[in-house]
Amino acid sequence: MKLVTVIIKPFKLEEVREALSNINITGLTVTEVKGFGRQKGHAELYRGAEYTINFLPKVKIEIGILDEQLDEVISAITKAAHTGKIGDGKIFVTALESAIRIRTGETDEDAL
Repeated sequence: MKLVTVIIKPFKLEEVREALSNINITGLTVTEVKGFGRQKGHAELYRGAEYTINFLPKVKIEIGILDEQLDEVISAITKAAHTGKIGDGKIFVTALESAIRIRTGETDEDAL
């Protein structure tokens, strides 16, 4: 099993969700986060004063999947989240040791 963590631009969330739904990935967790990478923020003007916004709004998606779903999931996310501009995001893949469905007690692949 794998845990796929994705950081993307907020306006791409619905496209990514639809792309995952089309490949039968139905469960995911979404968190609003802030961060910066190569984008390094930007300057804004507020009431005549300029200030720098270092941390930009992003969305973090976490998905528990089976090993055999990994390539298809990465492909779907990459296509849906791509704009070609800096700040499109990142995909992180880590091993998932165990998963437990609290309601039923199902474990591992059955819990996903």
